[in-house]
Amino acid sequence: MAAYLIYFILLMIVPMIASGKVKSTYTKYSKKQTSSGMTGADVARKILDDNGLHDVQIGMVKGELTDHYDPRKKQVNLSENNYRGRSMASSAVAAHEVGHAIQDQEDYAFLRFRTALVPVANFGSNISMFLIIAGIIMSSTNMLLFGIIFFAAAVLFQLVTLPVEFDASNRAMTQLVSTGIIRNNEERETKKVLNAAAMTYVAAALVAVAELIRFILIFAANRD
Repeated sequence: MAAYLIYFILLMIVPMIASGKVKSTYTKYSKKQTSSGMTGADVARKILDDNGLHDVQIGMVKGELTDHYDPRKKQVNLSENNYRGRSMASSAVAAHEVGHAIQDQEDYAFLRFRTALVPVANFGSNISMFLIIAGIIMSSTNMLLFGIIFFAAAVLFQLVTLPVEFDASNRAMTQLVSTGIIRNNEERETKKVLNAAAMTYVAAALVAVAELIRFILIFAANRD
């Protein structure tokens, strides 16, 4: 019973807490303007140019917190609020995504590894649950094993994502401070935005690992 309770907490409560923390922190610091008064797009452009990434474009995408860097198109995509916003949150998010562009420029190993894992992880995510459920229903240990292997690929992607995201946030802080976009008294607030966002990736990784362990235990029980 205790094991199922822990599993439930990991699977349901942890992601909810992480998601709530991101939204509350983002909302709070979206209302606080930086001393530089620069928009998220301005911040992204300045950091890109300061690092010689003049060919990387900046785009605006729909939605909230849909910001991302597209390594195929060499483009930093910012959600509308962050593209036009002049807040600490906008600056932090924009700098974080540019952090990925800098990783791409420097051929950062974990980013390359994660990019290579994308097709494998997507395939694993799509087919693993079908194989696992079918394996349990049909009492087929081979099908269950293949499902676990494919799911493990998706979990590996989640784990590799962690150093990529933390490194991008570290790069973001360094760039924001060195370029003077934020001042000393703004560093603490900016870090809170970046740390809150990072916790969503930690939560996702914890849930994925917990799921993988559960499936492995099911496989072990079916073999006995």
